[in-house]
Amino acid sequence: MPIVSISLNEDLLTDIDKLMKELGFSGRSELVRAGIRSLISEEKERQNILGSLHALLLVIHDEDSEQEVTSTKHTFDELISTHIHSKIDNNKCLEIFLLNGVAEKIKNMTKEFQTNKKMERVKLIPM
Repeated sequence: MPIVSISLNEDLLTDIDKLMKELGFSGRSELVRAGIRSLISEEKERQNILGSLHALLLVIHDEDSEQEVTSTKHTFDELISTHIHSKIDNNKCLEIFLLNGVAEKIKNMTKEFQTNKKMERVKLIPM
């Protein structure tokens, strides 16, 4: 099996170690492989979304990235039926978007959030 090196900050490494123990993974590599398999599965599912649809988009981010969220929100304004912003922790926010529109545009909005390193969690739920 090929070896791939990655750089992680201390906080992420601590979270990985904790998760590894909680979920019973034999090591960090196994946890990372499971995470990658999950991401690939989600992406394949997302790619199969076609036509016009309703969807929920959940985004968790820190308060400092509010400007990036607002910018992306305005870029895809025509898709957003409802937007709820909620503070969930001292420095964390949850954005809930109820979307309605062409699947390709919804996928583009999701991708824009997913590729922003300041977003902690992004989840698209097609309905």
